[in-house]
Amino acid sequence: MVSEKDDVQSIPLLSDTPSPSSSSSAIHSVQVKRTGSDYRRSRAMKERLSKGTVWTAIAHVITGVIGSGVLSLSWSVAQLGWIGGPLCIVVFGGIAIVVSYLLCDCYRFPDPEFGPTRNRSYGEAVKSYLGEKNMWVCGAFIQESYYGYGIAYTITAAISMRAIQNSYSSHKGGDIAPREYGDSLYMLIFGAVQVVFSQIPDFHNIGWLSILAAIMSFFYSSIGFGLGLAKTIGDEKIKGDIQGVPTTSAVEKVWVVSQALGDIAFAFTYNIILLEIQDTLKSPPPENQSMKKASTVAILLTTTIYLGCGCIGYAAFGNQAPGNLLTGFGFYEPYWLVDFANACIVVHLVGGYQVYSQPLFAATERLISKKLPNNGLVNKTYTIKLPILPVPALELNLFRLCFRTAYVASTTGIAILFPYFNQVLGVLGALNFWPLAIFFPVEMFIVRKKIRAMTWMWVFLQVFRGVCLVVTIVAFVGSVEGLVSPQNNELDRKGLFAYVWN
Repeated sequence: MVSEKDDVQSIPLLSDTPSPSSSSSAIHSVQVKRTGSDYRRSRAMKERLSKGTVWTAIAHVITGVIGSGVLSLSWSVAQLGWIGGPLCIVVFGGIAIVVSYLLCDCYRFPDPEFGPTRNRSYGEAVKSYLGEKNMWVCGAFIQESYYGYGIAYTITAAISMRAIQNSYSSHKGGDIAPREYGDSLYMLIFGAVQVVFSQIPDFHNIGWLSILAAIMSFFYSSIGFGLGLAKTIGDEKIKGDIQGVPTTSAVEKVWVVSQALGDIAFAFTYNIILLEIQDTLKSPPPENQSMKKASTVAILLTTTIYLGCGCIGYAAFGNQAPGNLLTGFGFYEPYWLVDFANACIVVHLVGGYQVYSQPLFAATERLISKKLPNNGLVNKTYTIKLPILPVPALELNLFRLCFRTAYVASTTGIAILFPYFNQVLGVLGALNFWPLAIFFPVEMFIVRKKIRAMTWMWVFLQVFRGVCLVVTIVAFVGSVEGLVSPQNNELDRKGLFAYVWN
């Protein structure tokens, strides 16, 4: 049975956010113009959809933060050594907490607790505080970041699925998965799964998926840590040294260190979805207070997991630490435990893919709905009831089906063309770290607090941004060099699968 109704996506949850005037005092005198019906619909929609708590926010953050990045950290620590590796993880974790606090206060405008305008996304917050031009620049980085996460998660899921197949075949006395197929088959399988999950209407409906993904992340991180600890105890030796992996030249060392910094930056870049997560929280208490608690708990937990997995992986494998931690254990017994961990990774990445894709879906569909308000393809949903199966009615929107399927197909296709795990993570982390995690949050803080130029706080913030910019440039150049170098790509593939194949 099929029924037709207006798509909730076509109802504007917010009116257009106002651009700030040239005067900094304009932030506190801005007038929000909305009709009575717009206000009632916006408030009713907010009350209906925003039922999240600190715990669901923690689950969303953990799902967004812990992902494919955690698997590369043992390799990153190996490049940086016993001092530089753990120190960089702690520093990036501290930066993530500080930046999350700055962004939490940007959800409401102009007051962080009582402002009448809600900035439901990173881009809307930039528009409210910094103006429309900055919003367009920021938006380009945000959409590229969402898209990049989809590519990275597809690559990682394929690696884990292939590792399961190879392990199972080997222990059954058969051959490993045929090499001529590469990882393409597994990427296509993951893409097909994402086509189905991408039909979930919006971010508010994936809370259960985030909770499941967060549980999976604890499972595979704990297994990786436990296996690394067992191997270290069995070898009766802590491998590695202070300088990290030796290289044949100083230039080569610079490249691998740069790539390691990019991988660590990628592991902590979740700020682009913070305001979307905050928009799911119920109020009272004020959303910014709840989100600060959730961010602090989640980032402290993930930093602890990162330190554990990165350091124990380096202790277990030393200078031979693989690009993907769990594939490095190969056929260690019990092999089913490694297979289970890789299965947990795949499940987690299904949720992680959606956490980073749903904001892009929503932004695109709102834009198209605004441009074509009377188009039935865009603004109509069809409710399909299945009388035989005991499942809720399915809501199908034709534009959503076509656009999201094409999106998933494109991320899968690019992942097949560039299946280089560490290099892809490094490029994405370095490219997005400074503009999205440093520049825009700090600039919004300066405008919101009305910090005058050449004061001590202003100088400190400029120095902080400058140092982070230098780190970002170095990491980006090194990661791009690794991505375009055929020799490095071959080495990366060997690092991923050598332990599994041998």
